[in-house]
Amino acid sequence: MSDRVAIRRLPTGVPGLDEILGGGLPEFSFNLIAGAPGAGKTTVAQQIMFTLSGPDRPALYVTVAGEPPLKMLRYQQQFTYFDPARVNDSVRYVNLGQDIAGGRLEQLMGRIVQEVEATSPRVVVVDSFRSVAEAAQRAENAALELQHFVQQLAIRLTGWEATTFLVGEYVPSEVEQNPVFTVADGLLWLFQSLDRNSMVRKMQVMKMRGQAPIPGLHTFRITNDGVRVFPRMIVGPQEKSSGTSSQKHAQPTRLSIGVEKLDEMLGGGIPAGYSVLVAGPSGGGKSVLATSFIMEGARQGEPGIVAVFEKRPSEYSQTGHGGREFEQMVRDRRVGVIHTRPLDLSIDETLHDIVTAIHDLNAKRVVIDSLSGFELALAPTFREDFRESLYRMVAVLTGMGITLMLTAELEDSYTDLRFSPHGTAFLTDAIIMQRYIEVKGQLQRVMGVVKVRGSEHSNELHRFEITEDGIAIGETLGSYEGLLTGSPSAKAEPGRPRRKTRRAGP
Repeated sequence: MSDRVAIRRLPTGVPGLDEILGGGLPEFSFNLIAGAPGAGKTTVAQQIMFTLSGPDRPALYVTVAGEPPLKMLRYQQQFTYFDPARVNDSVRYVNLGQDIAGGRLEQLMGRIVQEVEATSPRVVVVDSFRSVAEAAQRAENAALELQHFVQQLAIRLTGWEATTFLVGEYVPSEVEQNPVFTVADGLLWLFQSLDRNSMVRKMQVMKMRGQAPIPGLHTFRITNDGVRVFPRMIVGPQEKSSGTSSQKHAQPTRLSIGVEKLDEMLGGGIPAGYSVLVAGPSGGGKSVLATSFIMEGARQGEPGIVAVFEKRPSEYSQTGHGGREFEQMVRDRRVGVIHTRPLDLSIDETLHDIVTAIHDLNAKRVVIDSLSGFELALAPTFREDFRESLYRMVAVLTGMGITLMLTAELEDSYTDLRFSPHGTAFLTDAIIMQRYIEVKGQLQRVMGVVKVRGSEHSNELHRFEITEDGIAIGETLGSYEGLLTGSPSAKAEPGRPRRKTRRAGP
């Protein structure tokens, strides 16, 4: 049996694209970049072309009936990947619009062959290939004519050892009808949608012969640097086996939360690699506790990341105890703060930023403050499956060995006991509850540990205060009952009638 032929994979120059392709772009492959107008097809093609082109790998960009080369260059030169020194040297633009005007595909084929033989390119882009299909429709045997043209073009360009990209405006329903989709080695589909005031762009690798691309839709952005893709992070068997489940069996190390009494209530601290939900009302002290958790980690040599969605970073650093110490930790790169743009985020983009920051700082702890703000920061289309996406995010981060703290704002409801506005409390390994109660006409805060998986913990409710030194946890409230109703009553002593506390108001 003959040895296998190794296929060289080329870097596309589009951050995240190589990953979702399954390791780069196969050399000499015949590819189609499809999507609706304005989806970013030309930008992707140009970015890949400028990445691959050079003195030893010339590129040919053929425009058929799309934008004229001069107009295209005017806008493409705004991107940082565009190199004007390569134009007419390593990169050559040719307009063959007149050759397709008569509807004769053999004439267009002849011109393409002529241009390829003259420049010997290693990268060829045909934009827009949809015009070729429309021209073929005027022929007597339109379907056969187009199929023959596509097959001959693929054979010739592959034989010339060119990596080819056909760019065209298509809709998904055409996949089964157009022969170009069958002949193409790789098929990259770009989508865009407008939901309220939010523009969302997504990308899917529908086909890549000889490789295993990451399935599903991946969000991407177009910035001054060009296209950036945010691959969907999938929890595989390896991450699952190294996550919280195995850690629990191995008696994981306990991490201090920075509040000694709360560590005792948790049974000795938070088990490393656990996810913790801090649920409570506005002003209850969730951010203060999260700050204490991150700062204590930094003091113990465990850098941390804070993803802020409700406050600006400058405001967050002033919250609770040690504002100046927190800011110094940020300057010393023991704490990283992520504050991404609101209203049009995707889960994958946010997760990408967090994972990048984790690797950059070698972080061990992460705070997401808060889930309510995070959901509002997402584009509306991503809020619909927020619960499923959050599950994936928690699984990825804890699978990396990160100890994760999530805060969730809840309105105090004294008729039911809830811990998350999204029904996601089951995703976490531990829950810390904060509530307001009224005692003798005064508003007071109480805190309790609801669960710590695989561990004993306190089931008592404690008063606590937010002071200049942070969170100070006081005595238990064992002398009261009905605490979670908001207005508890004092327990009656044996042999004495029960006496209720005074309530505020008339």
